[in-house]
Amino acid sequence: MISSPVEPINDSESLCGTVNATPITRSSSTTVEGDETQNDQQDVEKGENSIETEDDTNNSDVKDCKNVEFEKEEGKPSFRTRLCTFCHNNEILLFSMTVFCLEQACPPLRAKYHAPQITAVWCSVMLIFLHLGLGLKTNDVAKAFQRVDVNAFVQMFNFGFVSAVVFAGTRLLKAANILSSELSDGMVIASCLPMSINMVPAWTGAAGGDRPLAVINAAAGNMIGLFLSPVLILGYVGVNGDTQITDVFYKLTLKVLLPVVVGQIVQKTMPKVIALFNKYKEYFFRAQVYALMFILYNVFSETLTKELSSSLGEIFLMIAFVFLFLIFVMTAAWFAMRLFFRDYPEIRIMGLFACTNKAFLLGIPLISAVYEDSPNVGIYLLPLLVWDQMQWIIGLSLFQRLRKFLNDEKIRLKQVLLQRDERYKR
Repeated sequence: MISSPVEPINDSESLCGTVNATPITRSSSTTVEGDETQNDQQDVEKGENSIETEDDTNNSDVKDCKNVEFEKEEGKPSFRTRLCTFCHNNEILLFSMTVFCLEQACPPLRAKYHAPQITAVWCSVMLIFLHLGLGLKTNDVAKAFQRVDVNAFVQMFNFGFVSAVVFAGTRLLKAANILSSELSDGMVIASCLPMSINMVPAWTGAAGGDRPLAVINAAAGNMIGLFLSPVLILGYVGVNGDTQITDVFYKLTLKVLLPVVVGQIVQKTMPKVIALFNKYKEYFFRAQVYALMFILYNVFSETLTKELSSSLGEIFLMIAFVFLFLIFVMTAAWFAMRLFFRDYPEIRIMGLFACTNKAFLLGIPLISAVYEDSPNVGIYLLPLLVWDQMQWIIGLSLFQRLRKFLNDEKIRLKQVLLQRDERYKR
């Protein structure tokens, strides 16, 4: 299941032979797909870093741009091709920018032509978590017990250490009047979320780490996060105004847990439905993304109708502090994994990403469900958007360095074993 620390790297079996050869795209790491998870389960059982999942995802990326003619001049793709690829890889960021522009162009649209308290607050949130329930494989959660030491450490670091560090740091910033209360609370809320169910395995495989173990931790983290994240958020930040905690948990049960349970029941009892879900997974994912953007539109349009409590300068400071916090916790995760799992470089790479990653796709509906009636919910979402972008910037800069580190560690561990064998022979 966990590869030997002295087994040489086989580039053909990693998720991306080289990062430049098969780049990781945003949509390929955020999609919760049934077939992909099944492939991941096979990887766990066989103990191999299979490339089938990435190939399937890359094929789906091509299908999304199938109407674009790949006209090449002098061996280079056409401008239209490059534009389509850029839009596809950055669709969530572009959608977020469109949200602000649409709100400024037509402010009455949100309030007049649809019922946001039903369509955005309930229907869209439940659709996203139903999708999660249909694709989440609970078998991966059970397999987490096969390597309890690693998995327990990763989950405690992700939920416990990261949230505690961000909470302590933001309280100091708040006390010094450097950041507003809303932005500080938003940073804490982002730190309480689970890791991404697809981004962590994708990045781990790209860097040559233990992808099967990343799949297990991502599935277990999302299942734990459905219960633990709201508790951490309410424990650190609390609720606003006259809202009762019992009302919050009641709504979370209906909006979050119920759709996940329904999705799990369908997954276990209706194979034909799951087969249909897997067949048209691209369209289901698109529906999930559009539901997410619809939630963002309503949240930000509601926020923009009120006077913002945070200045533009504070927002830029928040971006800088999110970057610093992420660098700090990733550094701490790296040295902690080195301390406890020194002779397992693949596990150390997996831990670097799994210990600090936060799920953007799961976080937005969860935060909007917890703070449905809060006028600051839009401000609470901003740090998560920044955290997500910083993860990409830092992660993409580390792939080549981590693969070089892995090769060096393989050589070092081989030498250690040779020296040990020589001592035994003597």
